[in-house]
Amino acid sequence: MAQAVALAGEYGRAEQLIAEADVVTEATGTPVLQYGAIYLAAYQGNAARLSALIDSTVSQASAGGQGNAVVYASPAQAIVLNGRGRHREALAPAQDASDDVPELVTSMWGLIELVEAAAGCGEMELARSATDRLAERNDASANDWSRGLEARARALLAHGDAAESLYREAIERLGRTRLRPELARAHLLFGEWLRLQNRRVQARQQLRTALDLLSGIGMSHFAERARHELLVTGERLPESTPETRDDLTAQERQIAMLARAGPSNPEIGGRLFLSPRAVEWHLRKVFTKLGIGSRRELVRALPDPDPDLEPASA
Repeated sequence: MAQAVALAGEYGRAEQLIAEADVVTEATGTPVLQYGAIYLAAYQGNAARLSALIDSTVSQASAGGQGNAVVYASPAQAIVLNGRGRHREALAPAQDASDDVPELVTSMWGLIELVEAAAGCGEMELARSATDRLAERNDASANDWSRGLEARARALLAHGDAAESLYREAIERLGRTRLRPELARAHLLFGEWLRLQNRRVQARQQLRTALDLLSGIGMSHFAERARHELLVTGERLPESTPETRDDLTAQERQIAMLARAGPSNPEIGGRLFLSPRAVEWHLRKVFTKLGIGSRRELVRALPDPDPDLEPASA
């Protein structure tokens, strides 16, 4: 469920579902593989958290005889790398994920990432092959989201009016679905293409839309890519300095300040009447908003702690 919600760009809801699942896991002792958390970290561009989740999930799955879990790691890695424009590096995980065996759904998402990675680094034959495989899937079952993703893939291979028509088809089709992250990426790719065609005014329109969507969803790495493209077109943008402390809710700020002072999650939970898992969930949101990856970085990201929030002496 969390994975589906993450694919729709509802990251706050996905985080809540993941936290709820963690509480159930802790209470029952029944391990649940964190595929939803993996995809959420990938779409948010949180490479440090993604790496930790992949390590723990693959280890847990292998110990439980579910070695196929590794296939979920590859498309997530490709998403992060493609989001940062590191297409050459995204090729290997995207190719691993695009294999037809053992998980067809995962391989389809791998193909989507493979098309962008291959086209982005000039491997056009590989991009065409991946696009053809996507089209074969659509011959059996197609809807707006699958046809929209196919149109976006074909646009990356096309030229001139054909490319523009395909980008517009992708945006129209994906705009009728719940896949907001993929719609935002379609606007981004179209804007990048228009910029390369020296159609700067139209490029800015697409890139502004992409930046607004990506920032609103919380896809920071893709948003930064859109921001960079806008700057290249000559667009004047405010400095990319998020209002870190003001972005935090009152509860998130309180938890962050307590964590900065040193108490463990169970200790913070005891003070605030929250479960340790709930504290961890809130800290994940804090790290994402502050653009950091660990508790240690809270020292530089937050002001000196409020004396009222210092942990009580033993």
